[in-house]
Amino acid sequence: MRSTRFSAQKVHSHLHPRTRVFGVSGSPRRNGNSDILLKSILTGVAQHDLSSEYLNLTDLQFQGCIGCERCRKDKICTGLVDGMSVVYDKIITSQGLILVSPTHNYNITSWMKAFIDRLYCFYTFDNDRPRSWSSQLANQGRKAVIAAICEQENKYDMGFTLEAMKLPLEALGYNIVGALSVFKIFDKAGVKHDDQAIRKARELGGRLADALNN
Repeated sequence: MRSTRFSAQKVHSHLHPRTRVFGVSGSPRRNGNSDILLKSILTGVAQHDLSSEYLNLTDLQFQGCIGCERCRKDKICTGLVDGMSVVYDKIITSQGLILVSPTHNYNITSWMKAFIDRLYCFYTFDNDRPRSWSSQLANQGRKAVIAAICEQENKYDMGFTLEAMKLPLEALGYNIVGALSVFKIFDKAGVKHDDQAIRKARELGGRLADALNN
């Protein structure tokens, strides 16, 4: 994905999303369990005649937030010019968002964490202290679903994986309309043999589509 620079003026002109869905997998294993879950969710979306596209973050050349704070002035990330410059436009123009991550050490993967941190540029901060804030993406009918997959068999071992996606998205103004936890799967692509997990993933996509269409 080739990177381009977006000006703050161009970004503000695209802050009205369309009824489409953008899916993001945070797994370092291409075509692994997280990618299969994401594609299954998107199958559920497609059954409701909504357009979508998806990205595995390992296919994107980008780095984590460097804390330069230039986005507070420019209203978009200008401190780094990398693959996220293209992804920002996809997020802005998509009313629906899907995040999927495997559990790494009780949390989301480092790729998903870096991606979420780079969404910091959508916040607007006041000058008072402690600073109050708002989101440029809020109050636009944005919806999201999240999913996580874990080798172990109980919720405790999944740790903060779902919460680490849910809380930032809610702060950005997304309504989380569904979440899926899948346990006891580790082998690459093993989830494709779990009929119940695949069915629930498709149902989750349908739930997102229904929320966007209503």
